[in-house]
Order: sequence, then C-alpha cells, then structure tokens
Amino acid sequence: MTETTDKKKLAPTVERFILHWGDMGDEWGVNRSVSQIHGLLYLAEAPMTAEDIAETLGMARSNVSNSIKQLLTLSLIRRVPILGDRRDHFEAETDIWEMAARIAAARKEREIDPAIAALRACVTDTADDPTISPVASRRLREMLVFTELVERWYTQMLKVPRPRLIALIRLGEKIVNLLPSAKSK
Repeated sequence: MTETTDKKKLAPTVERFILHWGDMGDEWGVNRSVSQIHGLLYLAEAPMTAEDIAETLGMARSNVSNSIKQLLTLSLIRRVPILGDRRDHFEAETDIWEMAARIAAARKEREIDPAIAALRACVTDTADDPTISPVASRRLREMLVFTELVERWYTQMLKVPRPRLIALIRLGEKIVNLLPSAKSK
C-alpha cells in the first residue's frame, strides 16, 4: 500500500477503531485498506470524498478509489450527492444489522457456496472411484451435510424478522440449556 505523509488528525479512539477494523478485515480476508476506509466512513459524521478519505488515512488516492469500488460492490457504502459539489461523496451503511447481513451474504457467496459445490462434486466422484477409501468417502459426505446445514440455517435466518432474530439471539443460551444433553462423539 502506498501511503502519503499528510494525514488529518483523528481522535485517538476513532483512530484505534479504524486500525482495529482494518486488522479484523485483514483476518477475514478483506484488504486492510478497504476495511479501514469502511471503518472511517462508519464513524464519519458526514459523507466524505475520496480525497478526504485519502488525506485522513494517509493513503494513496488510487488505493482509496479501488477500495471504494469494493465497498460499493458489497453495498457497505453508497454515493451521496451534495448540492453544489460535483465530486462523489460516500457514506457507510450505519445500521449494524444491515451491515452484518451484507457482510454475511458476501462471505457466504465467497466461501460457503463454492465449498458446497466442491463437496457435492467430490461426494459424487467418490461413488465412481474405487481408489477412495470408505473413511474418506464418509468424511466427505459428513462435511457436505454439515456445510449444507449451515447454508440452510443462514437462509432460514434471512427470513426471520429482525425483532424476532434479536430475541432469538438473546435467548440462545437459555434455549441451549433447555435442549437434552448429548454426549459428544
């Protein structure tokens, strides 16, 4: 990443959040710059131009432009028109539930969907391949069943109205305690 030396001064807590958000994004496979820009826009009180973002974070303008394109594709930020200013201004989605849903959808598309397709192909191939051991075949089927279960759960949760989803999450531990105990395998 090419950085510039001219940075606008941020409040220490804002800077700490932006750096942490960048680290988290990096851990999740998202470019650190993309995550830092998202963190900045999430905390920003007003829409910002790409130039403002580059200056505030000390990033090259080209890096900011590429990162903005990714954030727009993920629908985590949007363009906002400002009367009398021809430049593009950007603001982040600030509804945390909506933001989490969009991030989850992108991760499902990038990680879960290809995994299911690959596992289905592998399971199908095991039926015709005498060199595959029964253990490997069984483990592939188990992994497919698990991954499809996660995908079905995700799809179900999309249909749950937000207030009920919040209640469900809050009830999680209580519900687990109501379930019959089962010894792990």
